[in-house]
Amino acid sequence: MKIRCLKSDLVKGVSIVSKAVPTKTTMPILECILIDATTDIIKLTANDMELGIETVIRGQIDEKGMIALDARIFSDIVRKLPDNEIVIESGVNFQTLITCEKAKFNISGKSGEDFSYLPYIERENPVSISQFTLKEVIRQTIFSIADNDSNKLMTGELFDMNGDILKVVSLDGHRISIRKIELKESYEPKKIVVPGKTLIEVSKILSGEADSEVRLYFTANHIVFEFDDTVVVSRLIEGEYFRIEQMLSNDYETKVRINKRELLNCIDRATLLVKEGDKKPIIITINDEGMELQIDSQIGSMKEDIDINKMGKDIMIGFNPKFLIDALKVIDDEEIHIYLMNPKAPCFIRDDAGQYVYLILPVNFNSVGR
Repeated sequence: MKIRCLKSDLVKGVSIVSKAVPTKTTMPILECILIDATTDIIKLTANDMELGIETVIRGQIDEKGMIALDARIFSDIVRKLPDNEIVIESGVNFQTLITCEKAKFNISGKSGEDFSYLPYIERENPVSISQFTLKEVIRQTIFSIADNDSNKLMTGELFDMNGDILKVVSLDGHRISIRKIELKESYEPKKIVVPGKTLIEVSKILSGEADSEVRLYFTANHIVFEFDDTVVVSRLIEGEYFRIEQMLSNDYETKVRINKRELLNCIDRATLLVKEGDKKPIIITINDEGMELQIDSQIGSMKEDIDINKMGKDIMIGFNPKFLIDALKVIDDEEIHIYLMNPKAPCFIRDDAGQYVYLILPVNFNSVGR
């Protein structure tokens, strides 16, 4: 095999597929990137058996063939080469010569025949969504997936399609994030759970442009993201997702309208007094005078008042400040509505249009030594 391409095109392609190279594996071939030039295009592929990515790069094929190269070494070499044309040539025993200007690297490759190709997926009935919208909805929900595997379903996000609405849900046992997107067309009802890792990696690759589309294809076990010159195939998480409807009450005793930026900045300031790993709650008191936020820690204490518009009862409630910050950061509205029931019931931040709901469980601050 002999191909030539510009460094910028190769770096971009390698960077995209590297996201599917496993960090730990017992199969050395999976630590490789496959360069496939057996047809008229140059295709790079990486696959960790859960997530597979392939992308087409521009270039010229002088001699058809394929080779699998160690992803880390290949990636490091390509990045450090001069900004010019790179020639990759593989010969006997998969020895591979990478040349750019006066630099020549000779590295060992592996047979492309041994590489695990992406599973073939029937691509029917695509769901189209703008890259911007998909990237945004991932950003607005991904922070509340669970990061450990004790409950696999919590490490993914529910994609719940019904008619022309796609609802994306994530939860970790302490909070729930829900976003609704309006689709351009109407689709059959479908529910799947997509691994959080897949969504994080897809989000990094998406250009995020409003006029560029992503096509999503679903099967019983896989989801396919197809955009630009890239295809991402991921296994789905099996099992039925949590029934969150019963957790989403519309009842409330206290409703607060507040400036989002003010609240976020105030909580942010309060966390200056909280050490990493310290579980100090922020205590919020709401009455006719306004909202008071208070935090006490070993470092010191802080109090701040914020003007609010309040309806209903007075309340005193404690929260993990990080959970509030995470939700507030991804809400773009200038003013938000917070709904509260009692100090032991979750609080809801939601908009009137029903585009988003963020549920956060309170913490029992009496036991935290006030």
